[in-house]
Amino acid sequence: MRSVSPQRAPSSALILLVDDNRDGVIARRSVLEELGYEVVTACCGVDALRLHEERNPDLVITDYRMSPMDGLELIAHLRKRGFQKPIILLSGFAETLGMRSENTGADLVIQKSSNEVANLVRYTKRLLLVPKKPASSESARKEPRMRSTSEVS
Repeated sequence: MRSVSPQRAPSSALILLVDDNRDGVIARRSVLEELGYEVVTACCGVDALRLHEERNPDLVITDYRMSPMDGLELIAHLRKRGFQKPIILLSGFAETLGMRSENTGADLVIQKSSNEVANLVRYTKRLLLVPKKPASSESARKEPRMRSTSEVS
């Protein structure tokens, strides 16, 4: 039996990573797999919807700018299908376009920058963290959605 190194997440979470940029997919997938997550990839929103149905991921990470279906359209389709698990939206235009969880449907928006990988690792771990005990009150269950990385510390 293989032991898990201290740097790896003790998780068997499945992440659906969606991006039409091959280099971006390779880099992000490598980082996420190094943390111990299982990662499946899609190069467009249409493929992502199919994989969502087949694999039921624990987290979706999607780029904003893709064709023929962009990240916002993908998120809308997933939410209409009842997907309630976390979604992270990545964009180099997040700040410029004012993208936030409130106007995108994502649980978190990460601005592509030199801090992208660190933010992606931090917030992936946080979003996939399993609560130790169930919320005991209505207000605890209605925890506010995370905002963009420029608002979250």
